[in-house]
Amino acid sequence: MIDSAFRFVRISTMKTIPVLLLALMAAITTHAADAPAGKTETAIIGGGCFWCTEAQYLLLNGVKKVISGYAGGHKDNPTYEEVCEGTTGHAEVIKLEFDPAVVTYREIIDLFWQAHDPTSVTTEDMYKHGKFLPKGTPYQGNDYGTQYRSAIYYLNDEQKKIAEESKAAAQAKYFKTVPIATEIAALKKFYPAEGYHQNFKERNPNQGYVRAVVDPKTEKFKHKLEEEGKIKADKK
Repeated sequence: MIDSAFRFVRISTMKTIPVLLLALMAAITTHAADAPAGKTETAIIGGGCFWCTEAQYLLLNGVKKVISGYAGGHKDNPTYEEVCEGTTGHAEVIKLEFDPAVVTYREIIDLFWQAHDPTSVTTEDMYKHGKFLPKGTPYQGNDYGTQYRSAIYYLNDEQKKIAEESKAAAQAKYFKTVPIATEIAALKKFYPAEGYHQNFKERNPNQGYVRAVVDPKTEKFKHKLEEEGKIKADKK
């Protein structure tokens, strides 16, 4: 009788353990499915030629992805050639996907004022690069036209508030005598640029514009990030 009772307990236990294991595995699986993946946020900024701003922000720790593209205009699905004509209303911009636990939107915008010249519109009619520029034409270095204007396109009211506060702080700190000309507007739609524009500096290290313009601007931005401890470990 004792032997029978022992066998009953052993069999009951053998049946119970798999059931408990299955329940435990199900709980773990459910928890993993419910756990949020790495959260990312989006920022869209334009600071002249997107080859420059893309290369600069790819160095920033917390930035997961950078896509060059167009925004701020009225033409659907614009091509690079159309944007260069200055008739689409679009600006060359970059779309940043970033980890807010590593770098904040405010930090991205604070760095924006030093990544390019946000005051770059002519204050009077002039000749530049052999072409007449009407008063107020945006430019960045040797690039001129509305497609190279300084711009921040916000995705929500919080981003708008942060951008405006950051702009005011930068105006008081860095540009006391010249007004910042950066456009701050709600994003209508972002259009990715053609594939050959993506990661342009990395893929075209010996291209003339890259060596003459992109490299110096990127190197300067890199030193700024190093000073502030915000550069990616593999970019030092």
